[in-house]
Amino acid sequence: MSYQIDAQMKSDFGRVAVIFGGNSSERDVSLKSGAEVLAGLQRAGVDAFGIDLYGPNGDEQPLQQLQENHFDRAFLILHGPGGEDGTLQGALEMLGKPYTGSGVAASAIGMDKLRTKQVWIGAGLPTPTFATFNGEFEVDDIVERLGLPMIVKPAHEGSSIGMSKVTSAGELEAALETATGFDRSVIAESWMSGDEFTVAVLDGDALPPIQLVTLHEFYDFDAKYLANDTQYKFDHGLSEDKLTSLKRLAEQAFAAVGCKGWGRVDVMQDQDGNFQLLEVNTAPGMTDHSLVPMAAREQGISFDELVVRILKTAQ
Repeated sequence: MSYQIDAQMKSDFGRVAVIFGGNSSERDVSLKSGAEVLAGLQRAGVDAFGIDLYGPNGDEQPLQQLQENHFDRAFLILHGPGGEDGTLQGALEMLGKPYTGSGVAASAIGMDKLRTKQVWIGAGLPTPTFATFNGEFEVDDIVERLGLPMIVKPAHEGSSIGMSKVTSAGELEAALETATGFDRSVIAESWMSGDEFTVAVLDGDALPPIQLVTLHEFYDFDAKYLANDTQYKFDHGLSEDKLTSLKRLAEQAFAAVGCKGWGRVDVMQDQDGNFQLLEVNTAPGMTDHSLVPMAAREQGISFDELVVRILKTAQ
């Protein structure tokens, strides 16, 4: 039986704008996510329509679109800079429009991997040892500090865009050049050799964690959105205590950044089996390969119910 909202909830929601697209490197993923969210809301009976914030040709005026389109609340499903970093959230705050997801400050912090790690360290939460790049760096110093292998990543990109695994000192400069092609702020982290998990958080509560198993060097863009051999495991062999610890850590990490509504926290185990926080995603993907809908299904929440429950958290 399909999920349907009642007349009172439909009235409470009013007209809902699903805002997607944007002009970041994650635009294509956002378009797919937006189409899925819009379809799910409409199937559930929500009076929803879509706004491609910059238009297919990138020539639309985003602020003008927000002002000219009548809506009562917004479901934000833009990924990356411009949509997930507090910019769009600030515009909607000025317009007095409730929206899904985290607020301005938490969105800005969550989009910045460096600032997120600094918040977690300040809160006493575990995260891999890291180094930052600010134009000049000494290869030997970085290798001595982090060891090999390591991972190099842009600080403000999602979907694993611009990330590289570095297995020798000679590969570090090329990895840095790749990352700086997307962002002036770049970080390197010690490589985590244990299992990788992702934990969706819905209205403050962790959903069932997913173990990510890929034949790639790491869970990169291709493994996330294109490959058919990536495994998503709920039967991951964690003890009940470990499972509870992982879920509580994700909830603590989410709250420490100030996140609200929904999101996803990525975690890996180190060589000793300890959980280490990688990053938080304040507007995760909602495509057919995406992890939040997968975790929701495991908990008995259909996609249509999930998007409605996210919409209810709009503030």
